[in-house]
Amino acid sequence: MLLILTWATIISFIIMMYVLLDGFDLGIGILFPWIKHGQYRDIMMSSVIPVWDGNETWLVFGAAALYAAFPLAYAALLPTLYMPVMILLASLIFRGVAFEFRFKAQRSQFIWDFAFALGSTLAAFIQGIILGTFVKGYGEHFPLTHSAYQWLTPFSIFTGFAVVCGYALLGATWLIVKTEGDLQAQLYKAAKFLLGLVAFFLVAVSIWTPFIEPRVMERWFSLPNFFYLSPLPFLTILIVAYNFYCLCKHREKAPFVLSMGLFIFAYIGFCISAWPYIIPHVVPVWEAAAPPSTLKFILVGTVVLLPILLIYTVYSYRVFRGKVKEVIHY
Repeated sequence: MLLILTWATIISFIIMMYVLLDGFDLGIGILFPWIKHGQYRDIMMSSVIPVWDGNETWLVFGAAALYAAFPLAYAALLPTLYMPVMILLASLIFRGVAFEFRFKAQRSQFIWDFAFALGSTLAAFIQGIILGTFVKGYGEHFPLTHSAYQWLTPFSIFTGFAVVCGYALLGATWLIVKTEGDLQAQLYKAAKFLLGLVAFFLVAVSIWTPFIEPRVMERWFSLPNFFYLSPLPFLTILIVAYNFYCLCKHREKAPFVLSMGLFIFAYIGFCISAWPYIIPHVVPVWEAAAPPSTLKFILVGTVVLLPILLIYTVYSYRVFRGKVKEVIHY
C-alpha cells in the first residue's frame, strides 16, 4: 500500500509540475493575438526559449510513469482519449515547428505567429477537455464503455475554455516578471481581465462538478468533511483578491506566484474530490497499480531521474532569470 501511495504522489507531483511550467509557456502563445507589435512578440518568445523544451519533459515523464505504475488506468483511459491526445500531440508539434521557423522567417513570419498561437491555444484547450472528461468520469461500471466522442461534452468544453484562460493568466504574469515598459503595461491590463475570467471559471466548475458527480458533493458537503475542507476554497478566494491587489499596485513577482498558487489549490481540490480513484469513480489506485516488483523496479530509476530533472529545472530558471531586454535568436 505504501508503494502504491508513493507512486500516486509522484505522478500527481509530475502532473502539477507540467501544468505550472508548460502552462505559462502555452499561455504566451495564447496571448499572441492580443499583442500586435512584432518586436513585443519577439520578446515574449525569447522569454521562454531557454526553458520551453525542459518544461515539456514533464509531460513525457508523466505519461511514461502512468503507463509503468498504473497500466490498467492507462489502458482504460486511452481508448476514450485517443482523439484528444492525438490532437494535443499535433498541436504541440505544430507549436514546436513555429519556434524553429519564426525567427528565421521574414515575409512569412505572420504564418508562424499564427501557428504558434493556434498550437498553444489548441493544446491548452485539449488539456482542459481531457481534464473535464476525467472529472466527469465513466459512471459506476467496470469494464468501462468507450465512445469516440465521450470526451466531447458541455462540461469538458467548459473546462477546456477554463484551462485556456488559466494558462493565459500564467503567461501574462510570467511576462510581467520578464518584461518592462509598454509591453509590461499591456500585460498588467490583460492579467487583471484574465484573473476575473479564471475566478469565474473556478466558481462555475466548483458548482457544476458536484451536480454531475454526487460523490463529489458528498465528499465536500457532508459533515464533518465540510469543516475540514472549507479552508481550501476560502484561501483560494483570498489568493484571487490579493492577486488583483498586486496587479493594481503593479507588483512584478507576486502575481505570478499567486497565479501558480491558484492552480495548486485547484489541483489539490481535484485530488480531494477524486481520491482514492485514479479513474473517478470506478477504479481505485490500488486496483490499477502494477505488481509490487514492477513498482519497486521503476522507483529505483525515478529516484535517480526525478532529482536530476528538478535540479536541471531550478538551474535553468536561475541562469536565465532577469528581464528580457533583447531578442534571443533561436
